[in-house]
Formats: sequence, C-alpha cells, structure tokens
Amino acid sequence: MKMIDKTVTVFTEELASPAPVPGGGGASALVGAIGVALGDMVGELTVGKKKYADVEEDVKALMVNAQELRRRFLELIDGDAEAFAPLAKAYGIPKDDPTRDEVMENALKVACGVPMDIMRACGEALDLIEEFAAKGSKLAISDAGCGAVLCKAAMQAASLNVFINTKSMKDRACAEALEKEANELLDKYTAMGDEIFGTVLGKIRG
Repeated sequence: MKMIDKTVTVFTEELASPAPVPGGGGASALVGAIGVALGDMVGELTVGKKKYADVEEDVKALMVNAQELRRRFLELIDGDAEAFAPLAKAYGIPKDDPTRDEVMENALKVACGVPMDIMRACGEALDLIEEFAAKGSKLAISDAGCGAVLCKAAMQAASLNVFINTKSMKDRACAEALEKEANELLDKYTAMGDEIFGTVLGKIRG
C-alpha cells in the first residue's frame, strides 16, 4: 500500500516506529502538502465573492498551481520512501566489502534527490501562499499564515535530510553543489515564511 493511501493514524504510527520509512522526508512532504492545501482553501473562500472580483482570475490561476503542487508533494511522500530504500540496504553492507563505498555513494546521491525536490516544492508553495495572503479573502488570511508556517517548516525539515546525506558523500563537488542550492532556498524562503507570518499576524492583531 502506498504511504498516501494510509490513514493518518496508521501513517503516524509507522512514523513513530523503528521502521526506516516513513521518516523525516516523507513527513516533510506531507506537511508541505497540508501547507499548500491551506493556501488553496483561501482561494476557494475567495472566488465567487463580489468583493474580490477584480482578483478572481489571478486567484483561480493560483489555485490551479496549488492543486498541482499538492499532488506533487503527495507523490514525494512515497518517492522519499523509495529513494531511501537503497541507502538502508547500503548501510547493511559489511565494511570490508570492496563494493560498499561505491554503492553507498550512489545511494546517498539518490537519497538526497527527493528532499531537494521537497525543498524546491516548498519554495514554490511559499510563492503561491504569499499571493493568496495578499489577494485572498481577509476572512481566511489566518489560513494563509498557517500555510506559510507549515511550508517553511517543511523546507527546513527536508533540508536536514539533505545535509545528513551530503555530509557522508565522498564526491565533495556534488555534495557542495547540493548544499549550496539548499542553503540558497533556506535563505530566501525562511525569510519569506517569516515575513508572511508577520504580515498576517499584524493584520489579525491590528
């Protein structure tokens, strides 16, 4: 059964277990999906309202992108489990096996791929949520703020899954390139997430 077909109860029970998957990557993707879904909800509560007729087409376009992004996040939950499987096997190879280093290196690179995709998706989600917060119904602005907080957290969590793997890679050029992109995403989007949260909080508190 796919991860995304499991109930919330089963997923979180497995997350809390010693099983190798789901782990931090899958959890990050799920949180990202929830975050962007909240942005989409803002859109749903905006379209059709006369007060927001001038931005309705913009909001509809945002919703289409948010729905596609949510599907991508859900695919990444299972994608992370599949990408981690080779690494889990590699750790079981005896240290005196001459093939271990090469197998481990390849597995580490594969294991970095999905968390990086999650980080990129979180950046796209925050770009959308920033617009939902600016153009969407003021009655749902708190949901945009919640979505921003969740997507920021998902990006930060996914980055840890990148860095723990790049740390062990022997191909330092590849590791440093991944770390550079991850750091650039963190620098840009953690600041954006904080800014969206601060703006929303300010509007709610007046």
